[in-house]
Amino acid sequence: VQLQAYGGGLVQAGGSLRLSCKASGLNFSINTIAWYRQAPGTQRELVANISSSSMTNYEDSVKGRFTVSRDNVRRQVYLQMSSLRPEDTAVYYCKTLRFWGRGTLVTVSS
Repeated sequence: VQLQAYGGGLVQAGGSLRLSCKASGLNFSINTIAWYRQAPGTQRELVANISSSSMTNYEDSVKGRFTVSRDNVRRQVYLQMSSLRPEDTAVYYCKTLRFWGRGTLVTVSS
């Protein structure tokens, strides 16, 4: 199983960014995919997840700002992030089952 997150970068506060996670080596459509993030000096935290039936959950601080979606044909999960804040700065990872992808760095400048 391989997961690859990409789409990170530098953005100003209030801006938007879309992260993508491409998966291979598993039955993608039946698995819940989650986005986590880890800021320097902090523990990795769950940001959002999306189930096989596209039910979603969000961490409180991103509700209303982030949207997770999936495309089972392309085997990708997306995290649309809007109204970004400096505190959203972190390395973002996607995860399914026990498998983690390499992270992508999001930096939000004030």
